[in-house]
Amino acid sequence: MEHLRVLLHQEQIARRVAEIGGQITRDFEGEAVVLIGVLKGATIFLADLARQIKLDATFDFVAVSSYGSSRQHSGQSKLVKDVDHSLEGKNVVLVEDILDTGLTLTFLKNQLLRHKPKSLKIAALLDKVSRRVQPIAVDYIGFEIPDEFVVGYGLDLAERFRNLSDICILETDESS
Repeated sequence: MEHLRVLLHQEQIARRVAEIGGQITRDFEGEAVVLIGVLKGATIFLADLARQIKLDATFDFVAVSSYGSSRQHSGQSKLVKDVDHSLEGKNVVLVEDILDTGLTLTFLKNQLLRHKPKSLKIAALLDKVSRRVQPIAVDYIGFEIPDEFVVGYGLDLAERFRNLSDICILETDESS
């Protein structure tokens, strides 16, 4: 049986997303940005973040396969969907739901750099520092979290729980 325990309440998330939006606005003052959301998990974070950025901002999306329906990174990342528009000469902010091993974000950073953006920054809502395998510099981090499996606010387990307003730890009762 599954149990959900709230780790981050929606109010905490909203406050931190507003702060990150303010940082991005200051960092790119007077310039346009392209927010690249990583499907599907980052869509809610991207939508809320975009509303907090007081600049000319457009969206695009990428999709990567690395987890499947598992809780563990497979060790391999595959680009399933690339951006639809040119990023050459543009300020790009890659928006990801969670930074875990660092493998997926490193893969995506390298993919996006091939598009020759003017600048590339990374925003991750959650950071599981203890799980890092591949070091990667992230410019905007929402929350550092413990090594727990989390769902909600876009994060899922086999497509479930994305619609939760809070970020919750998914606990399983192995005796059921």
